[in-house]
Amino acid sequence: MRITHLGHAAVLVEVANRRLLLDPGNFSTEWHGLTDLDAVIVTHQHADHIDPEEVPALLAANPGARVYVEPHVLSAVPLEGATALAADASVEFGGVTISAVGGLHAVIHRDIPRIGNVGIVISASGEPTLFHPGDSLAAVPQGTDVVAIPAYGPWAAMGETIDFVRAVGAQQGFLIHDGLLSDRGRNLIASRVPELTVTSLTRPAVGEPWDVA
Repeated sequence: MRITHLGHAAVLVEVANRRLLLDPGNFSTEWHGLTDLDAVIVTHQHADHIDPEEVPALLAANPGARVYVEPHVLSAVPLEGATALAADASVEFGGVTISAVGGLHAVIHRDIPRIGNVGIVISASGEPTLFHPGDSLAAVPQGTDVVAIPAYGPWAAMGETIDFVRAVGAQQGFLIHDGLLSDRGRNLIASRVPELTVTSLTRPAVGEPWDVA
């Protein structure tokens, strides 16, 4: 498995000869212009996870890509040909299994209505299993080898993040959802994760491929 963090929540996963892009949102531009994608996967409807202005061009450049989205995304963003992927559902193609877990976005404030959110588990025979939680720390699928760790959001504190990483129990992890952080903030989270959990942290630069051992 090869993982490339493309800024904030966007992650390119290359596994079993497939190229999967998760959460191409408007907090990053590194995913613009990607081609040869086999699937685009969206955890929820917030624009920092799906950019309604740029995603149509991405899909036009990848006409063969399957598009799997949390169900409420279908009514929020026009995506012709997209398939709803609800919590506890899974799809398989080309030796890759994509499973959805969870169902609800984390609470931002009691006065802000909650929306749907699915964490995404990607697995393939003989490869590590990756978990990208989107914007929720509630689901903790077992058997995860690599976890994408939200570094900061208006819906999470560091203590909750540490408890989430502990519960997942993955051997390896990397930071995502860091578009609102300074380098000092990223370094703070990056130092605490390996200190307080069993998960070792890899910190590839944005756009730098990481071959998971």
